[in-house]
Parts: sequence; C-alpha cells; structure tokens
Amino acid sequence: MPVDKGHIGPRSTGTSGVFVTGTGTEVGKTVVAAVIAHTLAADGKRVAVFKPAVTGLDAADGPETSLSRRSQADRPDHVMLREAAGSGQGDEEVAPYRYGPPMSPHLAAELAGEEISPERLRDAVRAAADGTDALVCEGVGGLLVPLTPTYLVRDFALDLKLPLVIAASPGLGTISHTLLTIEAARSVGLDVAAVVLTPWPENPTQIEVSNRETIAALGEVKVETVPALDLADPDSWPALRLPPSPPG
Repeated sequence: MPVDKGHIGPRSTGTSGVFVTGTGTEVGKTVVAAVIAHTLAADGKRVAVFKPAVTGLDAADGPETSLSRRSQADRPDHVMLREAAGSGQGDEEVAPYRYGPPMSPHLAAELAGEEISPERLRDAVRAAADGTDALVCEGVGGLLVPLTPTYLVRDFALDLKLPLVIAASPGLGTISHTLLTIEAARSVGLDVAAVVLTPWPENPTQIEVSNRETIAALGEVKVETVPALDLADPDSWPALRLPPSPPG
C-alpha cells in the first residue's frame, strides 16, 4: 500500500512521549492516554496531547447534551485528553480534524468534502510538542485504521517515532487481538512499550489473569492494568508511568 512519507519526530524538539493505540474501538484508548497524560502532569511535566482525528461528535451535539451538561464520561476524546494533561491547547491544536458521524476518519472526511492531510497532521503535532516536556498522542480506532485511503494510523505513528502503548480489553478474545496488534506494529519497526488492559476488574477471573500472563509471555511485552475509573475525579486515578524508549 503506498503511503505518504515525510517522517518527523517530536524527539527532534526535545519532547518525549508515547503513542497510544488500541486493538479496536471502545477498548479504552482515551482512558489510557488520559491516565498517562495526567501522570506526567502530576509529575511536573508540561504535557501536550494530540489526536489526529475525532469522529462521532454528533452524539454530543444535541441540546440536552451540551458539554456543560454532559457527564464527564461523555466528554469528547480531545477534551478529556486536554483536561487530563492540564493543557491550555485549543480544540484545533489537540485534534485538527473533528467530525460528527461515528465512522472511520477517511470516510468521515470524504462525507465532509475533504481529505485528511498527513502534512497538516505532521505540522500540527510538531507545533503541539514544541516547548513541552512530553507528548501523548492517541490514535483513532486500531493501528490499521485509514486516515486517508493511503495513510494509516500506523503510518502516522511511524512518522512520530514514539514508543507504542496498546490499550486492550482484559476479557475473552483479547489475546489474539492484542498479539495481532503487536505483530502489526513490530512488522514495520514500531517499538511496543507496553500493553494496558482496561478496565481491569477488582477480582479478575481466571480467564483475565491468564490473558494478562499469556499476552506478556507470547508478546514479550510489559503488561499493565488500569481499573474502572471515576472520570470526573482525575486525582483518584492510579499513576501509569511508562518511560519512553531512548532516542534511536
């Protein structure tokens, strides 16, 4: 598949960080990214957050679901990330492309009469990282989701050259989904820093414990867990420290 090249790396600005992806949709990517960002901010770091595209905003736009009236759990991804990091970034600076329909970003862009520009994304993430200590970037859906017909989330992760954190569910089916994501990442040279299983139950079942151990062993990867969180109370969140790999 041809891809748009033009690699950059926030490390060139002196900023470290992570790229958070997932095994699919609704597996806790935003929660994991927010916990990492909040941990970095609590450690005194100046944290920037970024998400190349946000879709599904229509559900939050009705008169009874304005941002001031919605529950904390219903905040758009880019808002939750920004608040978790204590960042003063604007919507455009966190997520350059934002769409109403809940669908793949390449299709949402097409229906909006435009195409996502990889160059614009690279410029925007470079600007976001400038002058900060850490960048937490969250992908869209899974690693092979297309941002354009020829530019995948994986290609954007490659452009950033940041270690990858994979969010995954702890339950049945997660072993294959997670190992496939690890393989898709490593096959192009991405560094997988960790897998994070969430929401991790207070009393995990034998299946969930086995899933954690099996992913760690077969994937040769660090596996962390994050419990169900009170999204309205970031100060109650556990710390999640994942030191980035040293510059290559």
